[in-house]
Amino acid sequence: MKPKKDLNYIAKVEKAIAQKYGDLAIQNPAKFWNEEKEKEYLSQLKEQAKNEDELYIDPQIEVNGFFISEKLINKDTDRICPTCDKYSFSAKDDVYMSKYECCFECFIKYVDDREDRWLKGWRPKDGRK
Repeated sequence: MKPKKDLNYIAKVEKAIAQKYGDLAIQNPAKFWNEEKEKEYLSQLKEQAKNEDELYIDPQIEVNGFFISEKLINKDTDRICPTCDKYSFSAKDDVYMSKYECCFECFIKYVDDREDRWLKGWRPKDGRK
């Protein structure tokens, strides 16, 4: 058995909402919708989907007869420290190479607490080992 709806209570709630928020708050949203707005909404939806598709295109490069995502191709990185001429495989060195153009060891030796001087161009005269 369904419980009966108290129509008087519903009317009181609607009246209170209308007083507090205005008559627009209790209107059925479908009342303001028409065929023209529907067509405009659908065209906007198609345009948005098209724009999103363009954003997520994954460019691919042919390598030895296979297509590989451009994101998977490693960028050439300079792994030799210009200050001490050491070759490094360390990921920690990559961070310092990209920011300070030196390996972690040279960062500790020459850059730490002297970043301003380093960023202005100072380099050690006999820093190469």
